[in-house]
Amino acid sequence: MISLDKAVVIIPTYNEISNIEKMLTTLDNLHPTLNVLIIDDGSPDGTAQIVKTFQSKKKNLHILERKGKLGLGTAYIKGFRWALENGYEAVITMDCDFSHEPEAIPSFTEKIGQYDLIVGSRYIGGIRIMNWPMQRLLLSYFASIYARTITGIPFSDSTGGFNCYSRKALSSINLDKIFSIGYAFQIELKYKIWSLGLPSLENPITFFERTVGKSKMSRKIIIEAVVNVFRLRFKKMFGTLQ
Repeated sequence: MISLDKAVVIIPTYNEISNIEKMLTTLDNLHPTLNVLIIDDGSPDGTAQIVKTFQSKKKNLHILERKGKLGLGTAYIKGFRWALENGYEAVITMDCDFSHEPEAIPSFTEKIGQYDLIVGSRYIGGIRIMNWPMQRLLLSYFASIYARTITGIPFSDSTGGFNCYSRKALSSINLDKIFSIGYAFQIELKYKIWSLGLPSLENPITFFERTVGKSKMSRKIIIEAVVNVFRLRFKKMFGTLQ
C-alpha cells in the first residue's frame, strides 16, 4: 500500500472548462493529500487558467502546459517523466470528464505496493459501463478481445485509461520507445510492463459516459490502435520490444 501523499494522479486536458473546476474540487474534498498533475494541451477555452487559480489554495496541485493538441500518449509520457523526477512512488492516470470515479482512487493505491500495474477494468466480473450506446460498447469490448488475441496480454480491459503504475514499472520501460499517440498508448504501455513479468492485477471499476464536453475519440485513433497492436506483436516476436 502506498499513501496518497506519495502518489500523483495525472489528468490530461483539452477544452475541459466544463469539468475541470468540479474535478479539482472533488479530488481535494475526497483526497486532500493526493498530488494532482494537470497536463493541458493549450486549451483555448481557459482550462489552464482555472487550474492556476486553484493552485493558490492547493499546494499539491501542479500543471504542465503544452502548445497545441499533441496527443494522449505524449501527454502521459511527459507526466510520467515529471513524476519520476519528483520522486513519486505511484502514478494514477485518469480522465477529467468523470467517466472515472475519483472515489475509486484508494482501491488502486492500496494494492500498488504488492503489484506494479493495476488495470482499471470495466469488464472483469461483468460489464460495468453506464450510458454508453451499444455501438461504442461493442467497439470497446471487442477492441480488448482483439488486443488479447493478437498480443496474448491477459487483461479483459486493455484499452481503459483508469490505471495505476508503480515507480518501478515506469522506470523499467523505455519511455522514449513508446510509439502510440492516441488510445493505443493504453494498450502499448500495459503490454510492455506485462511483458517484463512485473506483477499486475485487474481492479474492477465502473465507467460512466461523460455528461458534458465532447469525446476525443476519432476514426484516426481507432485505426492507430488496430495497426499498433500488430506492431507490438511483431516487435515481441523479433525481440525489438523495449
